[in-house]
Amino acid sequence: MKEQRKLQRRHLIYYLRVFNNDTNEVIGHLINITPEGIMIMSEKPLETNKLYHLRMDLPADVFHKPIIEFEAESRWCRKDVNPEFYDTGFSIKNLAYEDGRLIEKLIDDYGFRY
Repeated sequence: MKEQRKLQRRHLIYYLRVFNNDTNEVIGHLINITPEGIMIMSEKPLETNKLYHLRMDLPADVFHKPIIEFEAESRWCRKDVNPEFYDTGFSIKNLAYEDGRLIEKLIDDYGFRY
């Protein structure tokens, strides 16, 4: 499959929980992120080509806003290196400008440095 990502994904040193905002259930943990997409690790496979309403709770000691809410379309799902988990890639849709800035701050503050 040809790489379609425009921005390099950044792995975080802090795995944030990602919630399905419609059900308020944790669907997984954030593995990497850009303002255009995320990858989540979960215990169950997630349906692909589906639009999800997602929420991430932000670390209170760094952010003035407690959560980021956004829509994201699941693009693919596959087994993780650890066979007990699944990785799912999402394309972020309709991200508010302020939330995009918060994602950039999240990457700067918690992302691995290359």
